[in-house]
Amino acid sequence: MGTQRQLRAVDGFSFGAYEALPEGAPRGGVVVIQEIFGVNDHIRDVTDGFARAGYAAIAPQIFDRAERDVELGYEEADMGRGVALAFQGTERADTLKDLQATIEEAGKYGNVGVVGYCYGGLLTWLSACGLTGITCASAYYGGGIVGELEQVAQCPVIMHFGELDAHISMTDVEKIKKALPDVDVNVYAADHGFNCDHRASYDATSAELARERTLTFFEEHVG
Repeated sequence: MGTQRQLRAVDGFSFGAYEALPEGAPRGGVVVIQEIFGVNDHIRDVTDGFARAGYAAIAPQIFDRAERDVELGYEEADMGRGVALAFQGTERADTLKDLQATIEEAGKYGNVGVVGYCYGGLLTWLSACGLTGITCASAYYGGGIVGELEQVAQCPVIMHFGELDAHISMTDVEKIKKALPDVDVNVYAADHGFNCDHRASYDATSAELARERTLTFFEEHVG
């Protein structure tokens, strides 16, 4: 459904992105931020899904500064490699430059919503707080958000967490709720990664409900 393309950040760095467009005129743009596993089949599926919902959706390859065209699976070795790429191989400031460039590209289609999963959930929160051109953001099980609660969102934000998530405790989720009373924090009877139907932790009921909530949120704020 989608196509590969190149985008350019403010510092001149060129990075890959997967873009999927709707059949008719876009309702707006959606930036899809990957998990630690790169822009793989699952993230392309997610991006295609937002295009089917009427949005011009773009998933930037935010690992390209460390290693181009990274696509990982979900085994233990993949997870270790993804964590290394996210937290040692790339600089957060550079990643945010690439996300800002993607947001600006998506802005050609109208208002822009950002959605991210896992590591991308954290980056979604940081984007909502520190980047420009975003009208709303939906963060899925963003590990590390609890350590960034001093940040202030510049747009409406919705969050999704799994109550069975061993990586993000319910204690941390409660801290997020308390610190961010204006954020719509939703908890599901599911594990980390519940949206990914390529993983054993996939939970169809939770994934569908979170998607419905995200699409309703985007319809309200993006178009």
